[in-house]
Amino acid sequence: MSLVRRALGALIHRSYTAIQRAGAITAAAPAGYRFRRLGDGVSIAFPPGAIFGERWIEIGDHTLIGERVSISCGMLPGPDLGPDSILRIGGSCSIGRGSHIVAHQSIDIGDHVFTGPYVYITDQNHVYDDPDVPIGRQWPRNSPVSIGSGSWLGAGAIILPGTTLGRQCVVAGGAVVRGTFPDHSVVAGVPARRIRGYTPELGWHAPVSLEHNPLGPRGREKTPAWGWTEQGSDG
Repeated sequence: MSLVRRALGALIHRSYTAIQRAGAITAAAPAGYRFRRLGDGVSIAFPPGAIFGERWIEIGDHTLIGERVSISCGMLPGPDLGPDSILRIGGSCSIGRGSHIVAHQSIDIGDHVFTGPYVYITDQNHVYDDPDVPIGRQWPRNSPVSIGSGSWLGAGAIILPGTTLGRQCVVAGGAVVRGTFPDHSVVAGVPARRIRGYTPELGWHAPVSLEHNPLGPRGREKTPAWGWTEQGSDG
């Protein structure tokens, strides 16, 4: 490799690194002032994805958002979505590159939530109630989404409207998630189901039926989609 080519390559890389640093959105950057709240240490990497509806978006301290991540409220820029925040991302989170978080009614993401790349989270879905009207022209339906603190979402996971994930949950890569899952759930598949959970008695274990549960049914409540969980506990 010639000295000229090496020098040119080094210059390009240094220049692009400088552009990335200058283009990142932080609380102190001009673009940061459009958000309802950007906490201390927040960085939205350059180049960003589609970002609009900033006045309804809150992001907690020290959260890092990767390149080409789209975070938006509403279907398009401009409409008044009311007085309250709609998309809330907690502190010390890491959102993987190429992910999309699209909020229309309410998305809550707790603290210390990490995602792989290309995760999709939305609280709105198209409906197909009328078989004679194109699906894209039927008014979509909203349902709030909540992702508990400490959770991990694998690459390419899709979180659909109406999903509630408890604390410290794991979502496998490529899973399509809808429904309610308790704390310390491992969910996987299309559609996703709970494949592991945690209780103080059993530790981490696969969901068990009443017949095969050595501890018996005492104090347990059946949850058809994912087995047995402790009544009144977080596990």
